[in-house]
Amino acid sequence: MFNTRHDRVAGLGNSEGSQRALNLLYAIRTIQERSGKDLGATFLSGTTISNSLTELYLLFKYLRPKELERQEIRCFDAWAAIFAKKTTDFEFNVTNNLVQKERFRYFIKVPELAAFYNEITDYRTAEDVGVDRPMKNEILHNIPPTKEQEVFIQKLMEFAKSGDATILGRAPLSDTEEKAKMLIATDYARKMALDMRMIDPSYSDDPNNKASHCAKMIAQYYHKYDEQRGTQFVFSDLGTYKPGEWNFYSEVKRKLIEDYGIPPHEIRFIQECKTERSRKAVIQATNDGDVRVLFGSTSMLGTGVNAQKRCVAIHHTDTPWRPSDLEQRNGRGVRAGNEIAKLYADNKVDVIIYAVEKSLDSYKFNLLHCKATFIAQLKSGALGARTIDEGAMDEKSGMNFSEYMAILSGNTDLLDKAKLEKRIASLESERKSFGKGRADAEFRLSTITHDIQNNEAAMERMKADYEKYSAVVQRDKDGNPVNNLTVDSCKFKDEQNMGVHLQGLAQRTDTHGQYQRVGEVYGFPISIISEHTLIDGREGVQNRFVVEGSYKYKYNNGFIAMSDTHAACMNFVNALEKIPSIVEQYEERTAKLKADVPVLEGIVAKQWGKEEELKQLKSELAALDRKITAELKPSDAEEAARAKVVTPTKGNGEPLDEPAPSQSQDSKKSMVAEPTTIYKEREPLSSRIIIGGCGVTPPGGFRAAGPKL
Repeated sequence: MFNTRHDRVAGLGNSEGSQRALNLLYAIRTIQERSGKDLGATFLSGTTISNSLTELYLLFKYLRPKELERQEIRCFDAWAAIFAKKTTDFEFNVTNNLVQKERFRYFIKVPELAAFYNEITDYRTAEDVGVDRPMKNEILHNIPPTKEQEVFIQKLMEFAKSGDATILGRAPLSDTEEKAKMLIATDYARKMALDMRMIDPSYSDDPNNKASHCAKMIAQYYHKYDEQRGTQFVFSDLGTYKPGEWNFYSEVKRKLIEDYGIPPHEIRFIQECKTERSRKAVIQATNDGDVRVLFGSTSMLGTGVNAQKRCVAIHHTDTPWRPSDLEQRNGRGVRAGNEIAKLYADNKVDVIIYAVEKSLDSYKFNLLHCKATFIAQLKSGALGARTIDEGAMDEKSGMNFSEYMAILSGNTDLLDKAKLEKRIASLESERKSFGKGRADAEFRLSTITHDIQNNEAAMERMKADYEKYSAVVQRDKDGNPVNNLTVDSCKFKDEQNMGVHLQGLAQRTDTHGQYQRVGEVYGFPISIISEHTLIDGREGVQNRFVVEGSYKYKYNNGFIAMSDTHAACMNFVNALEKIPSIVEQYEERTAKLKADVPVLEGIVAKQWGKEEELKQLKSELAALDRKITAELKPSDAEEAARAKVVTPTKGNGEPLDEPAPSQSQDSKKSMVAEPTTIYKEREPLSSRIIIGGCGVTPPGGFRAAGPKL
């Protein structure tokens, strides 16, 4: 459970929680208290966040209590105040009317939120791990309402406004039902969108109803993949199979048999399987192609069914409430091991969503839109921006719920709004990407310019060192440098003794990380430095020798030869001889860096060319929002009917010609004002009301005191 003051904000889920969840919290807290850390529990799930924003907070509450406390987040409202921002948006209610609704749409401090989530989450998609499975090809099958549905939609709207249940052909609402009026309206709207006979079996079988459209589409796929024995899944959580009763499942099956000649034994309902053995038999028959059409609900067919081998199409005759339910349904066919889709259907599975215009389908699609966007972005890690708009970004891994919602509503303003939001989001993403690229180029250009300057300065210093060395170096007849080494602590000047002495220094010296002079060569000081490291698994000391000029030059990485005294003594001359090759390396690097400068300067100087287009689109969206908001406001007639107009009159009931002066008009005047003013409603009342404390004197001389009303 959780406490919140945002009790009117949509999409927060049930704040009461469950006893099972509370027991789990107690168990995990006990483990965490023993260790004193946020450790001891691992959650395993394919849908870490399936429906509600509160699930993310609750994951932190279970698994990161100490971190939440460190951040001083002790309740949901504290978490929401940091990461979420409420907004009012346009949505459809259960009667397909446009209303304004509060919800958490904008999320701020997104990188921090994503980092916090990723601290406890290791998420992998099928694409991440290379699962070989078909793609889903989503198809929206839009169905105009039948005449009976149009009439019932109007009745449903009247019922939602008035609460008169007799409009729907049922008994008046009881006191208990009155409190659940919108729940009843929701139930009727859902049934109406699926089939009018869900409400009353006396309604006719319209040839344009959802069952007819569904049967026709199933038959098309049946015959198209007849040779491959392609199979199909049909999902509905309403109108499930019940023996001996009219139900939506049986109605579609009847149409498939009577209108399209599909054998009855090839059409099965998962509800017919009463045992695990019979369930496995139906799943195997589906994989073998003996069952071609399998009906079921989300709970019975949406999980634990591996019958994907021949699946070519999935039909959603109703829309589930949770995005995760839709994913589970689609997972029956969009699954590894689907051989027919891979070989004969371009490695795709068609997912058909049936939606009746002007029905609850619009509302449910809109709910999925609000819930799915944040979840998809969070899981995919696509949260680079500091702020994201849950209502304006497309879902890369699912349906574009916003456009579907607008299409189904029949409201062109909302469709235009959805398209504008999509285009604006695309342009803002493009601008952000452009800005990031230019900022990266600026940083890179600054870094390169700095590196070029440093390299050129370093080369000048190294050239100066080499010129100094070249001016004093002595060479033999073959041009090889003659050693001119002097070791400060060695009284002998021959190579043999100096070499042994240097080898001794390399083995026994410990400078504790500081450079210490040990001699010189051709006027350049020689130093030794000790480094503590692991040698054969034990801590030891390594000594390196350098020749100091403008820079510290090394030969053989500073290590002297331990088996050859001549090579040990020549180490320092060889280090100075390497200077030209080092300068050459610097010149090559600098040339490469300079080649990048014009390209980067061009990127930095470039301006994003779509700023005006973005401003225009935002202006159009603002105008459209104002238009939609205006449509939501009640008409003048409705406003006048609701308002109580009050007119000032004199004591005798005649209209007051001019308002009496207030205290602020003349503070020196007495609070007594004449004539006595009485306010009465236009409608005649049985009594009149005298307003006290307003600076007027009623009959009888009473002087009112107190603040002016």
